[in-house]
Amino acid sequence: MLVGIHKEPYGKFSEFLKKYEKILDYNGLNHIRLDASQADFWEKVKTLDLFIFRWKHFDTERQIAHTIVPVIEREIGIKCFPDWKTCWHYDDKIKEYYLLKQHGFPAIESYIFWEKKAALDWLKTAEFPVVFKLKGGAGSTNVILVKTKKHAKRLIARMFGKGILPERFFDRSAVRFKHFNLYKEVHHLGGNILRKVRGEDISSFWQLHKNYVLFQKFLPNNDYDTRVAVIGNRASAFRRYVRENDFRASGSKNLNMDRSKIDLEFVKIGLDISKRLGFQSMAYDFIYDDEKPALIEISYTYPDEHAFSTGYWDSDFKWHEGRFWPQYFQLMDALGLPDLKQPSME
Repeated sequence: MLVGIHKEPYGKFSEFLKKYEKILDYNGLNHIRLDASQADFWEKVKTLDLFIFRWKHFDTERQIAHTIVPVIEREIGIKCFPDWKTCWHYDDKIKEYYLLKQHGFPAIESYIFWEKKAALDWLKTAEFPVVFKLKGGAGSTNVILVKTKKHAKRLIARMFGKGILPERFFDRSAVRFKHFNLYKEVHHLGGNILRKVRGEDISSFWQLHKNYVLFQKFLPNNDYDTRVAVIGNRASAFRRYVRENDFRASGSKNLNMDRSKIDLEFVKIGLDISKRLGFQSMAYDFIYDDEKPALIEISYTYPDEHAFSTGYWDSDFKWHEGRFWPQYFQLMDALGLPDLKQPSME
């Protein structure tokens, strides 16, 4: 058995990817590192039993994944993680919304327009506040609360004009500015300077967003969201509290891991969606619309520090205590190895 793992930007293999390797080594399973830019990439792919490409929300990685994953999975017939069913909609809130609504799942009502006139016509009767989002982005970046028609009109003009580059989303209510973090800004700038000195590529990960606009119904009185992670028939969950004087929870790092506080209806819905749509792995972010579950977005990949860190519910809602890596369950299912062992996490 041979597993191929694709690199990350700048040729890196993060600790996230190295955990796959640690699990495979612990179980005596062979693996190789891959790079789609290498001349022998396709020949190596044909020897695999599983291809892993954990591509994140950067446009540069999406461009590669959307090009090679369908070919590897559908044309060559190599099993992939994530497979196309699991990842084609990743980090695209419009695709996610269309998919979930078609199947009757409780996605928050969204207003999506592909032409400026349609957006302006909607604006005449729109109720404020509403949430404006770019279709891509993590950690509440590219998400702002729009309180006035004037602000919404300005955003519509921008999106159907010169567009918005995610890393240059200069709005005073954006997370980057409202919750300015000097350390993060210096770290980002310093990293680029160091890479430039070493002669590495420092071109932007992002592409321009334009010629669409996405607004979402604002649901007040939500002090936290609930993240439910599902892999196969296993689910874990925790709360993420919003930033101070804000409405955004994603990226706040203010967590509560107490499972007794979790609304199991969220867990039930997450398990149901994954089963019905055939997702290998998925995180679901929930809040409330009055007292009803409302789904913000879904993500096939997510940080591994907290998901499954205290245990998981099975499909019968029986709790299994323990500390697990998401990568462990992902490999177990993708390789069809129920007896796969996880190495020590210490």
